Amino acid sequence: MNPPSPAPEAHRCGFIAILGAPNVGKSTLLNILVGAKVSIVSPKVQTTRMRIFGVAIRGAAQLVFIDTPGIFAPRRRLDRAMVRAAWRGAEDADIVLLLADASHRGLDDDTRRIVAGLRAAGRQAILALNKIDLVKPEKLLALAQKYNAEGIFTDIFMISATSGDGVEDLAGVLAARAPEGPWHFPEDQLSDLPQRLLAAEITREHLFRQLHQEVPYALTVEPETWEDFQDGGVRIGQVIYVERDSQKPIVLGAGGRTIKAIGTAARVRLEALLGRRVRLELWVTVWPKWRKDPAVLARLGLPLAPEPS
Repeated sequence: MNPPSPAPEAHRCGFIAILGAPNVGKSTLLNILVGAKVSIVSPKVQTTRMRIFGVAIRGAAQLVFIDTPGIFAPRRRLDRAMVRAAWRGAEDADIVLLLADASHRGLDDDTRRIVAGLRAAGRQAILALNKIDLVKPEKLLALAQKYNAEGIFTDIFMISATSGDGVEDLAGVLAARAPEGPWHFPEDQLSDLPQRLLAAEITREHLFRQLHQEVPYALTVEPETWEDFQDGGVRIGQVIYVERDSQKPIVLGAGGRTIKAIGTAARVRLEALLGRRVRLELWVTVWPKWRKDPAVLARLGLPLAPEPS
């Protein structure tokens, strides 16, 4: 008589909010956990503007990571909406993962603000000290002790989101602590972003990479057209909105060279992502004060933040 087969492991599904100050590597970590590029990455701070779900499978656990905008001291309406989106992501999550830059000597002001907010909300968190490849081991230990003294962390991991060091150990603990329950997304779905929005985000990433100073923060990319062809190709039209007339020629570049280079880089990335031939058409339009427009914030998926009194 054959022994009974072991019972299948119960499905688990956990929503995990990745919090952190700007430019600590949240989007890089999300992409390596998911195994695909679902969130844009840029050396500039405050690149992520909306909450993005990245879906990863570890054994019987589906991990739904919420890549939130960086939490910082906001100055404008868009800033306040981004910070509000980040905190809402933490409120909705089963697990909070705080990502901190290990190359800092201690807690920076933005990270202290996050720790204080979590403490006030009575939330515990898992801490991941990122960029450990930039720090000597003895300094890492001292930094971990500083964070542990805050009293809100159940675990502390030391990782490099760029190289992947320590990431799977972190993912294993997250999978083990995910609540039992059915999966929320199909097994082959990696993100909640529709393809049109993901395509616009890819273009915005290359704008951030190739433009300098304040221009990237004064622009947004909106999907305009999407036309599928019988041969499998697709024509994608997008509008790049800037706030001032003086910004438009910067985006275009002399003889249109800048916008052409941005379009080429974005098209190559889109073809790799979609697995099909892409014709990308970009238009640059001036839209004054788009960052204060509630309709734009709603399309970005950001909760409306009232103007300060």
